[in-house]
Amino acid sequence: MKKYLFFNDYSEGAHPDILKALERTNKTQEMGYGEDFYTIEAKKVIRKAINKDNADIHFVSGGTQTNLVVLESILRPYESVISATSGHINIHEAGAIEGVGHKINTVESNDGKLTVSLIKKIIEAHSDEHMVKPKVVFISQATELGTIYSKAELRDISEFCRKNNLYLYLDGARLGSALTSIQSDLTLEEVAKLVDVFYIGGTKNGALLGETIVILNKNLGQDFRYYLKRRGALLAKGRSISVQFLELFKNNLYFELARHANQMAERLTDGIKKLGYKFLTESPTNQIFPIFPNKVIKKLEELYGFYIWTKIDETNSAIRLVTSWATDEKAVDEFLNDLAKLK
Repeated sequence: MKKYLFFNDYSEGAHPDILKALERTNKTQEMGYGEDFYTIEAKKVIRKAINKDNADIHFVSGGTQTNLVVLESILRPYESVISATSGHINIHEAGAIEGVGHKINTVESNDGKLTVSLIKKIIEAHSDEHMVKPKVVFISQATELGTIYSKAELRDISEFCRKNNLYLYLDGARLGSALTSIQSDLTLEEVAKLVDVFYIGGTKNGALLGETIVILNKNLGQDFRYYLKRRGALLAKGRSISVQFLELFKNNLYFELARHANQMAERLTDGIKKLGYKFLTESPTNQIFPIFPNKVIKKLEELYGFYIWTKIDETNSAIRLVTSWATDEKAVDEFLNDLAKLK
């Protein structure tokens, strides 16, 4: 039995307030497939939070399903999506995008972020009908490496996409963590102004499950419910997700939970740095990637759950530690105390 699991930010169930909300609404009879009172109200709450009255909003069960349905609905058969090599759609979705016939144009990025210059190289390399036509730029906020886009960086990409007839899609599985990080200068409302589509992640921020798809570009979203149905994402009991988002966006709970996860990661980071260790990336969010000697990692694995992320050299590797809305300071301090003993 391990002392604590730092594998991910969804090892726990859900925040107690969400469980109470589900119990409170449990026996209320409602229409199915997203036509219930709670879904209608949750859409109003999200639209108010992003200050976009005409946003097209849908609630689905998970991130991979979200990425698949959104990208499939946007792309024509000959069109492709641009992503960092470390992007979730490229590494952790079992070929879902390729499975519906779309190529992922990948670019190497040490920090997991795309830039205008990296996107431009892909566009320039695909010049005629003998190749796929890049149409969507896929970014994550936060990235798979815990890094975040600044307002200036996101604005630059947004402007480039609009000038070059590209759609900008933001994977927001850990959007709460990104927006509440100590380095963030973006708000949810500003994100909504700069992208064509994004989603707000609940699974990794205190919900039992669920994500909110937000379609902002009026040229997108036509017949979107048909795509949802075809991919098993149009839930008969869709209220089970919208009830959770109603609770998450009441009294800023969504951001409070994300902020706590970040604070626990920051506590880990500070303690690890004080012990003299370095990091693979400078992450201000709830995923951190310290570099330890392999012999230290082996002993830590006996006590804690985490993933070995990448090999640095013959004797050192980077691991991934992830904190959540439920991570306790005691667990963090105990990890740091055990690490100090192994140094």
